[in-house]
Amino acid sequence: MRLSYLPPLMVYMAAGVSGLTGIVGTFFIKEYLDLSAAFLAALGFWAVVPWALKMPVGHLVDLLWRHKAGLVYLGAALIAASLLIMIGLILHTEAMRALMEVEHWFVLSVLLSPVGYVMQDAVADAMTVEAVPREDEHGRALDADTVRLMHTTMQMLGRVAIIGGSVLVALANVALFQGAERLPEADKVLLYARIYEYALLIPLLSVSGVLFAGWLKRREARRLRALGRDAAQIAALLHEPAEKTAPNWWIIGGSLLFVAITLSVGLSGIAWGQEIIFAGSLLIVALMMGRLLRELSPAARNTLLGTAIVIFAFRALPLPGAGATWWMIDELGFDQAFLSRLELIVSTLTLAGLFLFRRFMAERSIAAIVIFLTLATTLLALPTLGMYHGLHHWTAALTGGVVDARFIAMVSTALESPLGQVSMVPMLAWIANSAPPHLKATFFAVMSSFANLALSASQLGTKYLNQFYTVSREVKDATSGAVSVPADYSELGALLLTVTLLGLVLPLAAVWITRALGLRSA
Repeated sequence: MRLSYLPPLMVYMAAGVSGLTGIVGTFFIKEYLDLSAAFLAALGFWAVVPWALKMPVGHLVDLLWRHKAGLVYLGAALIAASLLIMIGLILHTEAMRALMEVEHWFVLSVLLSPVGYVMQDAVADAMTVEAVPREDEHGRALDADTVRLMHTTMQMLGRVAIIGGSVLVALANVALFQGAERLPEADKVLLYARIYEYALLIPLLSVSGVLFAGWLKRREARRLRALGRDAAQIAALLHEPAEKTAPNWWIIGGSLLFVAITLSVGLSGIAWGQEIIFAGSLLIVALMMGRLLRELSPAARNTLLGTAIVIFAFRALPLPGAGATWWMIDELGFDQAFLSRLELIVSTLTLAGLFLFRRFMAERSIAAIVIFLTLATTLLALPTLGMYHGLHHWTAALTGGVVDARFIAMVSTALESPLGQVSMVPMLAWIANSAPPHLKATFFAVMSSFANLALSASQLGTKYLNQFYTVSREVKDATSGAVSVPADYSELGALLLTVTLLGLVLPLAAVWITRALGLRSA
C-alpha cells in the first residue's frame, strides 16, 4: 500500500458507497410506483448504456491528462442532481408532480446517476496508472517486475475500495433500517428521504480524492526539486504520460456516431429501439477494439480477444429481474432490515473473497476462473429455486424452524457473494500492465465499454424473460388503498429455472468457442 494509491481508491469507494440507496429504491418502486418488472428491466438497459460512453470519456482523459479532474467535478454534480430529484420525489411529491409525472422524474434520476459515475470511473482508471511510480525515492527507475506487481496490487485494491464502500453502506443500512418495518408510513417516508440525504456525501468523497491527488502531486514536486530535477522534468514525471497521446479519430468519430444513434433512436420511441442501440453500440465498440488491437503484439492481441469473448458471455447472462425480489418481500417476508443484513453479508464476504481468491486469480486463466464461477453460481442458484417450490417449509419442519427461508437465503448468499468480482481483476491487471503507456485510459475505457455492453445484453435478456414469464406484485392506490394490480408469482418458478440453465450453458459455450478458435485468455 502506497499513499499515492489513495486518490483513485477514494473515487472508487464513492462508486461502492453508491449502493446506499439501493434498498430504499427497491421499496420506493414497489410501494409508490406502478412500474412492471419488464419496464424496470428495460430501464436497467438504459441505465447501463452510459457505461458504453466510457470509451470516448477514457480517450478524452488521455487527451486532457492534466485537466482530467474536471470530469470528476462534473460527474459529482450529476450524481448530486440525481439524489436531489429522489429527495424531492419522496418529500415533495405533489410539487414535483405538478412539474412532471413522478415516473418521469424517477427515470431522469436513474439516467443521470450512471453518467456521473462513468465520468468518475474513467478518471479513476487513469489515476490508477498515475498512482504507480516510475522511480523509487532516490530517483532510480523501477524494474518491470516491480511495476507489474504494483499494477496488480493497485487493481485489486481498486476492487477492494469499491466493495469496501458497499460494506460501509451495508453497515449503515443495518443501523438505519433497524425496526423500519414497524414504523408508521409517514416516518418510513422520512427515513427514505434521510438516506438519500446521507447519499449526498458520495460526490463529496470522489471530489475529495481528486483534491488529495493534487496535494500529493505538489508534495512530490517539492521532493523532486530537492533531488535537483528541473521544472520540465517534474512536469513530465507528474503531469504527462510516458508518451504523448494523439487524437484517435476512429474513437472520436465512432463515439459521436454512438451518441447520435443512441439519442435519435432513444428519443424517437421506435420499435426495437433498445435492440438497435445495442447492435449499433456493439458494432462501434468492436470496430474501436479492432483499431486498438493493432497497437498490441500478435500474442497480446490473441489474449485480449479471447479474454473479451469469455468475459462478455459471463457478464451477459440474464437475471430474474425485480419480480424475484418482490416475491421474497411478499411471500418470504424479507423486510428492509433483513435485506440490509443480507447486503452486509454479501459485501463483507465479497471483500474477503478478493483476498481469499488472490492466488487463484493470479495463477489461473480467466477461462478457468469463469468455468469455476459458472459451476459455483449455478449450484448456489438452486436454493432460491427450491424455496419457490417450498423447500424452506420442508427444511423448517425438519429442523424445528431453524433452517427457514431466511437461513437458506443467508447461507446461499454467503457462499455466492465472494464470486462476483473475481473474474474482472485479472483482466484489469493485464490491461494495466500490457496496454501501451500512452493509451492506458483508452484501453481501460474500450474494454470496460465492451464488458458493460455485456450488462446491456443481460438487461435485454432479463426484459425478454420478464415479457415471456409474467411476474407482478400487488399494487395499491396510494389514496384509497384499493388493489389495482393483484400479485401474480405463478410463473416465477419457470423464470428462475430458465435463468439458471442459461447461466450454466452460455459461459461454458463461450469458453469452448474460444478454445476452438485457438484464442487464449489472460
